[in-house]
Amino acid sequence: MAEKRSSVDVVLVGFGWTAAIMAQELTEEGLEVLALERGGWRDTGTDFPTTHAPDELRYYWRHGMFLETARETQTFRNNRNQIALPIRRWGSYLPGVGVGGAGVHWNGQTFRFLPSDFIARTHNEERYGPLPDEMTVQDYGVTYDELEPYFDKFEKLCGISGKAGNLQGRIVEGGNPFEGWRSDEYPNPPMEMTFAQNRFEAAANELGLNPFPAPSANMSRGYTNPLGVQLAPCTYCGFCEKFGCGNYSKASPQTTIIPVLMQKPNFTLRTHCEVLKVLKDRNGERATGVTYVDAHGKEWEQPAEIVILCGYQLSNTRLMMLSGVGETYNPRTGEGLVGKNYTYQVMSGVDIFYEEEFTNQFIGAGALGMVVDDYNGDNFDHSGLGFIGGAYIASWTTNQRPIESHPVPEGTPEWGVEWKRAVQKNFLKHTSLSVHGASMAHRENYLDLDPNYTDHWGRPLMRMTFDFTENDRRLSDYITPIAEEIAQNMGGREINVNQYTDDTYDIVPYQTTHNTGGTIMGQTPADSVVNRYLQSWELHNLFVMGAGVFPQNAGYNPTDTVAALTYWSAQAIRQQYLRNPGPMVQA
Repeated sequence: MAEKRSSVDVVLVGFGWTAAIMAQELTEEGLEVLALERGGWRDTGTDFPTTHAPDELRYYWRHGMFLETARETQTFRNNRNQIALPIRRWGSYLPGVGVGGAGVHWNGQTFRFLPSDFIARTHNEERYGPLPDEMTVQDYGVTYDELEPYFDKFEKLCGISGKAGNLQGRIVEGGNPFEGWRSDEYPNPPMEMTFAQNRFEAAANELGLNPFPAPSANMSRGYTNPLGVQLAPCTYCGFCEKFGCGNYSKASPQTTIIPVLMQKPNFTLRTHCEVLKVLKDRNGERATGVTYVDAHGKEWEQPAEIVILCGYQLSNTRLMMLSGVGETYNPRTGEGLVGKNYTYQVMSGVDIFYEEEFTNQFIGAGALGMVVDDYNGDNFDHSGLGFIGGAYIASWTTNQRPIESHPVPEGTPEWGVEWKRAVQKNFLKHTSLSVHGASMAHRENYLDLDPNYTDHWGRPLMRMTFDFTENDRRLSDYITPIAEEIAQNMGGREINVNQYTDDTYDIVPYQTTHNTGGTIMGQTPADSVVNRYLQSWELHNLFVMGAGVFPQNAGYNPTDTVAALTYWSAQAIRQQYLRNPGPMVQA
């Protein structure tokens, strides 16, 4: 029997980017906020000092920052005719755990979605005609114009380094001419580019494309954010993704919000507390709180006036299912919404090897890059192409970590003397281009509870059913050759093209930790789990944050849009919900 604790105004489930933002905003409103994090405390000075932060064995190979699959994992299959099997070791994506969540080990690539991404169904059908029945793409229910102030707020919180391309409707040279309008310039200038970005920029310009420096949460200079928290200039060490930053140079919850938040008397954080269920009242109209288990295995009931799910996308979706909030999606009938529209990212790349030139990729940072957006979203005419959506093409210099990185040309033996010679020859003379594509929702790609496998608490695991669609394959087949052409113009000795969509989706090789959908937002209870303010249609005091609310995934990294939606939701809670608790959108 769970022991009952004293009630709080707000309980946050998870404590990463979205929870830190929510906690900061709602404590400013005077509310008593409690965050429950199933992982441990992590602080820059004590957990990521430069003496051991760049430990590849600990963090890359042994997955020191990620959820332990022995405690919780997912099962996976490509289609519903297969039996899903448990993921025993993370591969394609890397769910984080602990204070700061995935915001600790991200690269810092901070793109805004395009205005057309928020009205994907309306925009594409108006321009190209009806979408296929099996494509369950839909509009977000909120527009870019409404979110713009919150994009700006997050970018200033993080000290994003970049160059505006559309400043208040005026196209600015050197930035991204395709981006949505922005009210202000980036708070910091772009990062210093290296050999690879300079070659990419020249090659892209020769092809008539529009290269621009990537927006980066790695600091191009020292910065003090609006909360008074200081960040230091990036040292270009190349240990961002999968690692915490020991230099205070990468924006994360630890380096932007948490130092301020932890000083507040109306905020409490409890670590090693795993939430098992969202509780509902007898009428099933309100959430009354959550039950959780602490580090000693003791079960507690935590009452709260507002419950906000701030875990990773897969965790939020599963918790909704385990709690009986909403109906789980059934692809056979099309009924149910929780778990619907699971999407990912369509990735491909081109390796470039040089004979004489040294690329020195070890001088890098998570978001050090040059990008072209000419083929992203609907920035180009899709007439007759048979797909919607697009991708950015980028030259990233993120790392050359020796355990993780040993690129060799195609045809090299996988081991032995010849492989070692190839690694030695090419280690300092290699770079690559990335194609980072949209993933459009499809009827057969979804999440539900597995009927066979359980976690360490005996609860069903999340089951993922996903494969690349015809839209994905056509998108990749069209844009990857453009990246190949840029690569050929960069003057290397030889190139390799790597295209994941040539086969079925494989859960083993790492691609990206951009899992989206499952708790989708929309305009009515008939097409979405949450409304435009990320408020549950079923329980008006339950809110769901994160990329799970995306009805489909755009061709960008999701964090900036996740954060903007969180600020948007927090503002609605502060200005509307607290004054008149109840549904903020009438069904």
